[in-house]
Amino acid sequence: MSRLIVQSPGMLSLIQDLGRSGVGHLGLSAGGPADLHAFCWANRLLGNPSGAAALEITLGQASFRAEQEIALALTGANMSASIDGEPIEHWRSFVLRQGQVLKLGFARRGFRAYLAVAGGIRGAIAFGSVATVVRNQMGGLPQSPGRALIKGDVLESAGLRFNLASSHEQWVPSRFIPDYREHIDIGMFETYQNSLFSDEQKQQFYQTDYTISDKLDRMGIRLQGNAIHPAQNGVISEGIAPGSIQFPPSGQPIILLNDRQTLGGYPKIGCVSKLSLMRLAQARPGTTLRFYRADIADESQKLQQFMRFFSL
Repeated sequence: MSRLIVQSPGMLSLIQDLGRSGVGHLGLSAGGPADLHAFCWANRLLGNPSGAAALEITLGQASFRAEQEIALALTGANMSASIDGEPIEHWRSFVLRQGQVLKLGFARRGFRAYLAVAGGIRGAIAFGSVATVVRNQMGGLPQSPGRALIKGDVLESAGLRFNLASSHEQWVPSRFIPDYREHIDIGMFETYQNSLFSDEQKQQFYQTDYTISDKLDRMGIRLQGNAIHPAQNGVISEGIAPGSIQFPPSGQPIILLNDRQTLGGYPKIGCVSKLSLMRLAQARPGTTLRFYRADIADESQKLQQFMRFFSL
């Protein structure tokens, strides 16, 4: 069985698969990769099933040593990866030989990288998933579930069937590699309590360049910009979908992500599209963004194409 030793976990490294479905009524967060696009490509490069567990590495500064020869793939944020000091490119698969060390520097562009292992990573199964949700103390390593990786942890291959021929020197075509810019446009759909926002407030919302604050994690992203106050400050608590855009009393919007709470009582103007959520996962503090009304038919068609491509 292939094993990878964590020499340094960096800022935050978590085992993630596609996450838990149907657990919201239990008060549990779904978890799963923040950037589904980069996650799925990492597994595809190795011939893994699209939902095989992989590592989500936030901001970088992580390193891993191979106990045996192991096939890996790295996608997402550019973290100046190297093997024994020799630079390698991202968005490709490669072989880490016994004793070699893969090192990731600080993310230069983007926010999260994904490291996949041939055969997937063995994890602690809870409600049908090994996705790590720290606030729920679920998923992660079998020997110590519910936490982020620490120095000395051992990652073992789950032994899932994979295409060995696809696990050596495969590259993602350039047209599928995102450009993690410092300004992005985010498609959203007006839902929930959008009627509590006046036409003038909506116009201001769509015309504002919001800045991502340093208060962001897997639960949500706080934005800074023109304050918007809906007709009332609270609503009866209700289920919250990923990408919900809620407005607390401060008037500064919060976009809720994978590890969000399952219920909330702040007014919500709508939801970010799933495709825009993937891009938003790579946005760092200081990035500016602007919202636009997305066409639900167009977004649905693109999402269906994505899901078919990765057999999700």
